[in-house]
Amino acid sequence: MIKLQIIGNLGKDCITKEVNGKNVINFSVAHTERFKDSTGTQRERTTWVECAYWTDRTAIAPYLKKGQLVFAEGSPEVDGYMNKENQAAATLRMRVREIQLLGGRSEGNAGNSNSTSSSSSTNTNSAVTADIDEAADDLPF
Repeated sequence: MIKLQIIGNLGKDCITKEVNGKNVINFSVAHTERFKDSTGTQRERTTWVECAYWTDRTAIAPYLKKGQLVFAEGSPEVDGYMNKENQAAATLRMRVREIQLLGGRSEGNAGNSNSTSSSSSTNTNSAVTADIDEAADDLPF
């Protein structure tokens, strides 16, 4: 199994669709890495991951807003294509299995969702978790 994990900010509000009777939440996550190159110059590199979260528990969708810090985990895919300059390019995609909201709550996120959650009303660094692998609840550890 290949697993991809990313912590980053949402690039735009999520989009929820119904496809063949199943719900999918689409969103993009950006992770920016800051580093110094060989000459000592400060550089930034941003990696974008296009995410698809297939789930019946869409209650997390209202919380997936532009700028929200999230942790997402799932299976990666790479799609190749030719860009406008006729050069080979690629898109990194992930089929999400788990997503967590990171950071404090904003005014619009004060409510609790119906998804699997572990949030505390007194903890400003709460996390809302949605996990589609319900079979894990049956494990003895």
